[in-house]
Amino acid sequence: ATENCVCILHNLSYQLEIELPESYAQSIYMQRRNTSSSDKTPGCFGTRSRKVKEKQQDIPLPEEKSNPRGVESLWHSTLIRIYLSLIAKSTRNYTQEASLGALQNLTAGTGPMPFAVARTVVQKANGLPGIRAMLHASHLTVKKTAVSLLRNLSRNTSLQTDIAREVLPDLVSILPESVPGSDIVCETTASICYTLYNLTQSSSHNARLLLSADGLPKIIAISMNDSNMFSKASRAASVLLYSLWSHTDLHSAYKK
Repeated sequence: ATENCVCILHNLSYQLEIELPESYAQSIYMQRRNTSSSDKTPGCFGTRSRKVKEKQQDIPLPEEKSNPRGVESLWHSTLIRIYLSLIAKSTRNYTQEASLGALQNLTAGTGPMPFAVARTVVQKANGLPGIRAMLHASHLTVKKTAVSLLRNLSRNTSLQTDIAREVLPDLVSILPESVPGSDIVCETTASICYTLYNLTQSSSHNARLLLSADGLPKIIAISMNDSNMFSKASRAASVLLYSLWSHTDLHSAYKK
């Protein structure tokens, strides 16, 4: 029964931000627009643009209701904590996968709701340890969904330090030594590379953490696989390598 309930909630949360009733969307995005309008106009390049982008990403939802009704329940912190508890404690793979998938759906957008849910998962509910454990699950779809959730979470710049500290070494450890053969492992590998890209793109410290975890040889091998050079995984690894090279202070370490 629990598995069925979580799977239903997983389905209901699919593309939730896009399908929100207009009344909810207006209240959420009006608040975001009003807050953003007070910011200075961002420059085309440099840190000012990035800082404004971070500020926009961190705008919270309207104050959470203690007794949510209807669709409001789908992103309420109480349900988010239930998902995280099921991920950590359930012994059923499908329940874990559906819980991870529901959180993946809720964090998939670019508006204030997905970023507020991401902050609840990472900072308020301490969900990273349970998600990290799922990276080592033997069930491939559980692992794939856990990585996809982390990819969504890692888009939030204010959470990247916490995520890198908690799970970056684990992400490197589950990278294959070369491009994998099966589609599901290939998709998982691509998602890992894009998550690492998010975590290292603006952080030399996180790039050095990836280097110290011996991630570079794996990423190079995945990007240079001749037999499957157009695979999702190879492309993602190449994008990651290109981004890592932008940290000029690490060039000598890369060459070594």
